[in-house]
Amino acid sequence: MFIIKFLGSTAGRWTRGIVGVALIIWGAAIGSSAWALILLGVIVGAAGVMDVCLLAPLFGKPFNGKKLRDATK
Repeated sequence: MFIIKFLGSTAGRWTRGIVGVALIIWGAAIGSSAWALILLGVIVGAAGVMDVCLLAPLFGKPFNGKKLRDATK
């Protein structure tokens, strides 16, 4: 559960945003065959920017970041 608590935190949001941008850059550097990597980067980065945790519902926690932070206190 530590990972869900971390991903819902402010540091987790920053981490997801940075990882998303890094995946997009990496995919763009590889070339057109890495479209899946770019798409994954967009999804991860957007989840950080929109303050949602895509893994939280798998553990019975809220999808919304604010609600997740309140639930894991």
